[in-house]
Amino acid sequence: MEKLLAGLHKFQDEGFRDHQELFGKLEHGQAPDALFITCSDSRINPNLLTQTNPGELFILRNAGNIIPPYSLGSGEAATIEFAVAKLKVKDIIICGHSHCGAVNGIMHPEIVEELPALRAWLHNSQAVHYLVAKNYPEVAKDDARTINVAIQENVLLQIENLKTHPSVQAGVAAGTLKLHAWVYKFETGQVFSYEPKAEQFLALVAPDASKERRKARFVTTGAETI
Repeated sequence: MEKLLAGLHKFQDEGFRDHQELFGKLEHGQAPDALFITCSDSRINPNLLTQTNPGELFILRNAGNIIPPYSLGSGEAATIEFAVAKLKVKDIIICGHSHCGAVNGIMHPEIVEELPALRAWLHNSQAVHYLVAKNYPEVAKDDARTINVAIQENVLLQIENLKTHPSVQAGVAAGTLKLHAWVYKFETGQVFSYEPKAEQFLALVAPDASKERRKARFVTTGAETI
């Protein structure tokens, strides 16, 4: 706690002053560019990752970056509806990450046996376990590769669940909203985006990046980038 308080005082003395004009503008409202949905994992920092300022991302976080199918009364549904219908975000990003403990819990439910609330929450993504077992039998004997495949399948499942939300359906149909599936490999800093035509996660890189970097992919049968 002492570290947090020290950081708070430093922000008040230095950080706030450096961005005082920005915070003054934010007093009058927000107009974020995107809704960024990611895991609560402490190793993930959406603003650091995307180099964005306060007010530029509307952020939704929970264990496993899970979006249940639409239902009234859901906190996730309320956040999505506000971001799309009220704030008019143009993009929604669901960003999973490497070494995800929540996905590990989905694949190995015995490790969350004594955590009833978490176990019930992860049940929203139980289909991931089935998808991996059915579609990737070749990785079943390698737990590390299985988890990496499950991380990717989990993000894609959440994209499908996202499409059940009325505000998202309307935005996508009107062409005013785009959905993006990302996986962040925090140990290397790489971010991979799902490309439907290639049917795999490919590295997000600058347009002028080398040919080798543009070809890097988060292989659906393993964790390696090639």
